[in-house]
Amino acid sequence: MAHTQSNSLKAAAIVALVFGALTVFSGGRALFGGTEAQAAVGNAVGFVLWFNFLAGFAYILAGVGLFLQHRPAVWISLGILASTALVGIAFGVHVLQGGAFELRTVGAIILRTAVWAVISVIAARHIAKPLGRGK
Repeated sequence: MAHTQSNSLKAAAIVALVFGALTVFSGGRALFGGTEAQAAVGNAVGFVLWFNFLAGFAYILAGVGLFLQHRPAVWISLGILASTALVGIAFGVHVLQGGAFELRTVGAIILRTAVWAVISVIAARHIAKPLGRGK
């Protein structure tokens, strides 16, 4: 069973690292790219765009921590999950108040929240609990 735990933890770490790198790249391009790159994002919501860009660095940090099986990676993962959900709620309020947005942002927030929910569960099961049992 430890082999399966190790594989799922490695997979979660890889997902976090790849997701983080892609997020930093795409967010950086949207925020700091030329007018063509900025026009491609359409009606992006500023605070969501900035959050995602900055969160990408936390994704990378969490991914490294997961690979190293460091307990703080569990808390970083949970923090990413919670903050993403809060940004999702704020985005929902923005939309309900008639703010401009891109439909793809809805899907992206749902995807990010789901990914970090899964990563957080894997991290908690494979890092926090075994250490809590005196490992």
